[in-house]
Amino acid sequence: MAGLGSSSSEMDLDRLNIEEYLTVESIRESPRKLHLRDLLDISPTLKEAAGAIVDDSFTRCFKSNPPEPWNWNVYLFPLWCLGVVIRYGILFPLRVTILAAGWIAFFSAFLPVHFLLGDHNKLRQKVERKLVEMICSVFVASWTGVIKYHGPRPSIRPQQVFVANHTSMIDFIILEQMTAFAVIMQKHPGWVGFIQKTILESVGCIWFNRTESKDREIVARKLREHTQGVDKNPVLIFPEGTCVNNHYTVMFKKGAFELGCAVCPVAIKYNKIFVDAFWNSKKQSFTMHLVQLMTSWAVVCDVWYLEPQYIRPGETPIEFAERVRDMISIRAGLKKVPWDGYLKYFRPSPKLIERKQQIFAESVLQRLEEK
Repeated sequence: MAGLGSSSSEMDLDRLNIEEYLTVESIRESPRKLHLRDLLDISPTLKEAAGAIVDDSFTRCFKSNPPEPWNWNVYLFPLWCLGVVIRYGILFPLRVTILAAGWIAFFSAFLPVHFLLGDHNKLRQKVERKLVEMICSVFVASWTGVIKYHGPRPSIRPQQVFVANHTSMIDFIILEQMTAFAVIMQKHPGWVGFIQKTILESVGCIWFNRTESKDREIVARKLREHTQGVDKNPVLIFPEGTCVNNHYTVMFKKGAFELGCAVCPVAIKYNKIFVDAFWNSKKQSFTMHLVQLMTSWAVVCDVWYLEPQYIRPGETPIEFAERVRDMISIRAGLKKVPWDGYLKYFRPSPKLIERKQQIFAESVLQRLEEK
């Protein structure tokens, strides 16, 4: 093995961590007492630990799980090729045309209404709300979205907030085409950020940046003010704080559950029969995510509007959040895991993990060679 003795300094740093749990004498004596049978005795434990590192329940929440290939023989492969030609050569150009025509119609109506009518004009608010719903419907049509809604349509009234599990930014689009929600969402760069700033703020959307602590206080204040308004659009929050792969739900942030108002759970479940709607923002831009959806056969999804929930006497906001998460998980058939989704943004790099694994392997080989 190359570089067998090149990491002694790093191994010394690791030894300091070991000494927190073992005495210095036991560490010094361990090489003399170590036998091959001892290593073999603990090999199942090492295998289980390695398996937990490679495929732990946290990592699985943010992995896209492609379906098993079905075009594996000479009979099915020509059908798959024909499908590729239809999806990329016919459906994709048609969907791009539909999306472009929708944007032209949207801006032709939105810009005059936005700049000519007053800031507090009720007619302007109503028209902009309908236009936002319209352009979201155009997006859904560009994927050939097959969306089935269950339960009563959300209404505009104060003292309520809607919370939903989060798989992709298209969650917002799918919900927005039915009701113009004021969403609490992470700021994005590029053309998505342009739409956020120029269009979605017209329906009362509030943006935040995870890296700035002051934004949290501002968002909390704006959220409280918004929920008190009589004519405000209903608030939509994704309390997981990140996109999860629609097989699991991670911990809900408690902000939406300490407002003292009704919490309306929304469960979203995508059917992966035609495409996996999970968006991994670290590996794929939102533009490429949309291209993936527009080159698929269809996006199939179920949305359930569940009964409004209120915090119970003696119940903490965290317990309230877990109770609502239970409802959403059961309704959508998702597994609960006890992880904070923000850990996704602070995970160690793969190179660091690989280097630590190499150091461990080198230390084992050195001890075996001493025997």
